[in-house]
Amino acid sequence: MKPTSLFRPAAALLFAASLLTGCKSTPTETTRPDTATTPTPAITPVFTVDSATAATVTGIVKYTGAKPKPKLIDMSSDPTCVAAHKGKAYDESLVVGAKSGLGNAFVFIEKGLEGKHFATPTAAVTIDQAGCWFRPRVLGLQTGQTLDIVNSDPVTHNIHPMATVNHEWNHSQGPGDPAMHRIFNKPEIMIPVKCNIHDWMHAFIGVVDHPYFATTRDDGTFTLPNLPPGTYTVTAWHETLGRQSTTITVPASGKAEANLTFAAK
Repeated sequence: MKPTSLFRPAAALLFAASLLTGCKSTPTETTRPDTATTPTPAITPVFTVDSATAATVTGIVKYTGAKPKPKLIDMSSDPTCVAAHKGKAYDESLVVGAKSGLGNAFVFIEKGLEGKHFATPTAAVTIDQAGCWFRPRVLGLQTGQTLDIVNSDPVTHNIHPMATVNHEWNHSQGPGDPAMHRIFNKPEIMIPVKCNIHDWMHAFIGVVDHPYFATTRDDGTFTLPNLPPGTYTVTAWHETLGRQSTTITVPASGKAEANLTFAAK
């Protein structure tokens, strides 16, 4: 018998013992159980206006300079659109009232509401395609609020919001098609909208993260109700004239005026 054969069982036992001893070593970092948890995001409380101190801002946006002459829009590419206006449709990019009030200006609180989170309205805002126009031409909604798009015309239209902060999209909508529903999740002033079928159709959407906005009436007036007291920057935006801002202080349970003026360009 060869001498090495006497030591094979003993060597095997020694090797096994060394493995068992090694298993008793201190666990490495990778063997420790993972006890870390993902922190739960903090829920921002919804700000509620105290009805006992709520205030109101009213104002008028005016236009100075020569009143623009009505400009005819050529709709001859679609006879149905021509018929809807009996052959005469006028440009609505600059609407000036009898007393120089500026219509279709978008007015909103630009500064003063920082740190406040407002509930998203459950009611949708509607934009219609009627008479080969977008109606309304200038509108606003809150972030997360639903926008309903309808087509009341007997012709196919296309709605193309050219957003740069929010998602840009582009869809056609035929006569009798169901309403489309869209949401904008980020503030954006303003989102221009066009119809790729009828190049005279334009609208503008203002998206803000609070409920304090309005579109001026044809006489330039607007109202921002239920505002908490404080100091605010009120801004008016117009599609051809740009922006104007003013700073106001609103007293508790009181009223304040914010009047702005745009000069002709």
